[in-house]
Amino acid sequence: MLPAILFGHGNPMNAVANNGYTEAWRRIGLETPRPKAILSISAHWFVPETGVTISTAPKTIHDFGGFPSELYQIQYPAPGDAALALRVQKLLSPLEVKLDNSWGLDHGTWSVLRHVYPAADIPIVRISIDETKPASFHFEVGKKLARLRDEGVLIVGSGNLVHNLHTYAWGRHPRDPYDWAVRFEAAAKDMILTGDLTPLINYETLGKDAALSIPTPDHYLPLLYVLATGQQSDRIHFPVEGVDGGSISMLSVQIG
Repeated sequence: MLPAILFGHGNPMNAVANNGYTEAWRRIGLETPRPKAILSISAHWFVPETGVTISTAPKTIHDFGGFPSELYQIQYPAPGDAALALRVQKLLSPLEVKLDNSWGLDHGTWSVLRHVYPAADIPIVRISIDETKPASFHFEVGKKLARLRDEGVLIVGSGNLVHNLHTYAWGRHPRDPYDWAVRFEAAAKDMILTGDLTPLINYETLGKDAALSIPTPDHYLPLLYVLATGQQSDRIHFPVEGVDGGSISMLSVQIG
């Protein structure tokens, strides 16, 4: 059984950086059994429907602005996998899942995977996050996808447990993590390790620290997909840790 992993992808510049986060991502690629395909759930395909990419040659999407030109030159030419897309559609039935031929690999996916699998030779299928649905819906979708772990598919979530751009330190000087970010990350890690997932699904009830850490759900919900695939025998660990700019958690959560 392959693991399911949430990557805290953070700043798009990590795509071209060589730092502690990207080195840890490379180690994960080396230490994880090679998957036959990847199913990616990224914060950056957040639309009012559930869709799955069926293209056999998904495009590299540069979905950001104001960054150095080198970032826009990056291509991550991983193939798609139409059979896996149809398998996802079947697993989620009777939920309506649109087969999408227009979306591709956004930076939430390729900025991390170009370090994990630099050869770009593992097929990738994307599934969208339906912005109209509550967190409980996304957890249930994740549970239905869990069977893919037994079928050679690596389930990858890409977002950030804590993601508050309004308070992010964009300057050159590093900033210590905000107290509320540290508290929420610590509380979430404890709940993940103890299997107490209901509060994380109902995160809007977790108080001020959660509200500051999750001002919008897009970067948080990939975590729920990953957690939902967990099995009782799974080992849970955090292969990457750290807080960038004071308010972006770079935590990776590995299930299995």
